[in-house]
Amino acid sequence: MIGWDEKEQIVGDSFVAQFRQALGNVCDVVRAAGGRPEHVVSLTIYVTDKREYIAALTEVGQAYRALLGRHYPAMALLEVKGLLEDRAKVEIQALAVLPPSGAGEPTEGAAS
Repeated sequence: MIGWDEKEQIVGDSFVAQFRQALGNVCDVVRAAGGRPEHVVSLTIYVTDKREYIAALTEVGQAYRALLGRHYPAMALLEVKGLLEDRAKVEIQALAVLPPSGAGEPTEGAAS
């Protein structure tokens, strides 16, 4: 996921805005599949400028906690020469493990 909106437009040139949008897109996809953000088990974050990432680390952390809370899956950060979308500064690849459908939910007719 990159930092674009539902119209496939990059949300702006701010690294933090793109990071927040990309991570939000990851969470949206996981929810659409029936999961929750805490089902994410791995994140690979590709950035085009690690110095820009480091400079924005406080704000990146705030955006991260707003979307994933205190859930910290395995993570890797890689600096790359470029991303497919020219204006993209960050791309996030996520792996989520969803529980079986209905897991942990009471079955119909079960006593509560």
